[in-house]
Order: sequence, then C-alpha cells, then structure tokens
Amino acid sequence: MSGVFHVAGDAYDDFMGRYSVRLAPLFADFAGIRDGMRVLDVGAGTGALTGELARRGASVTAVEPSPEFAATLRERFEDVHEAPAEELPFADGTFDVALAQLVVAFMADAPAAMRELARVAGTVAICMWGVEEHEMFAAIGRAARAGGAAGSEEGARRYRTSAELGGLLAPLGDVETGELDVTAGYSGFDDFWDALARQVGPAGAWLARMDDGQRAHAREALHRELGAPDGPFELRGRAYAAKVTPRA
Repeated sequence: MSGVFHVAGDAYDDFMGRYSVRLAPLFADFAGIRDGMRVLDVGAGTGALTGELARRGASVTAVEPSPEFAATLRERFEDVHEAPAEELPFADGTFDVALAQLVVAFMADAPAAMRELARVAGTVAICMWGVEEHEMFAAIGRAARAGGAAGSEEGARRYRTSAELGGLLAPLGDVETGELDVTAGYSGFDDFWDALARQVGPAGAWLARMDDGQRAHAREALHRELGAPDGPFELRGRAYAAKVTPRA
C-alpha cells in the first residue's frame, strides 16, 4: 500500500475518521453483516469498520499493512495482523465475508488482492470514495488545479466508480453495486485545515510538497472553494460499493 498512510493513527482519525465511521454502518449493511459471522476487515486503517463489525456481533479479524495503523488497531482490538492484502495469512475459506473499506485504490495489485479476498472468504465487498462526488476531495482538487498543480488524488484515482469496482470483482462472480452517502461536520475552517495539515493520504502529500508561501495560497484557495465558511459547516461524500460471492 502507498506510503502516504505512514502517519499516526490519530492523524487519520482526525482527517478521514469523521467520514469513515459514518460510512462503516452503511457498508456493513451493504455487505449483509450479521451476528455470528466470521468477517475479515482488509486494510482496516485505524478500525472504523472493525469497530462497527464487532458491534454487530461478528467475529472480526483485522489486517493492515501500515505499521503505524496496525499499532493503533492493536490498542483497540484483539485479532490484528500486519500484512498486505495481496498476501493474506489465512487458510482458504476461513471467513464468511471479507471487506475492504476505502483501500482498493491504494493497493499495489488490486486484482491480486481481490483473488486473495475471494480465496479466504465466501463473499467479498469493497468500497471507495468517488473523487468529484466527495465535496472535500473535489474542493481540494479545484484548489490544487488553481495553483497549477495536479489534483491531490491524481495518484489514487483507480477504482473510484461503480463500473471500476464492479469490473475489479467481475472475474470472481456476479456483482452487486451500490452508493453510500455520508455527511461529516467541522467546527469551522480552522478545524478543516488543521486536519488536512496532518498530511494524511494523497491530499496530505499534496500539501507536504509545498513551501510556506504555497501553503498559504492553498489555504486561501481551499477556503474559497468551500464557500468561505465563517462557522460550522458540513461536507458530503459518496462512496461506491460492490460485492460478489465468488464462483465455486
């Protein structure tokens, strides 16, 4: 997985957690998670989905390749493994369902990872944010382009649509797709900027490449692209999801 996620777990929680914790119940519903299921959370991050699966009474195993995130997961959950999705350390058919929330775009070899998920689980479900369909990423992209740079998500634009996610799973069986919409809030623009400044993911990497002057211009551009909020505000995000029960 990309090195842009070698950051502290609380930084990820501050930047993306306010969205991912709201996405997790919708994604678990889409995947059909029920009490007693054996479930694998692949690319578990800091555990937004892992926690939701556990609350539903599932027997949950989390896998995460980032050492920083794996350390955070171990503070919160018991069954945690540090490994890439392309090399899962489990026997065939260990799980009822394997899920990957907000991670396939960052996998080194997503098709190989999907084969691994299908090997260890009866059902595979994945989801990713759209870029233009997520107000935060869309605003960051516009601000980046206004400053003459590529959009912050340029390095991770794969598998951001229903068609791409469905195509990724299509070799495994019949695919079902869906759209999952969430809203997250900020106490003000400083709250938004401080979370971004913690340099998580491609958006954080975009900011990290700037000098102080460029960063000041980016801050002004983002404030403008978000409608110049002067108090609390909310941003919407849409994730596309796909699931498949692999062919025997």
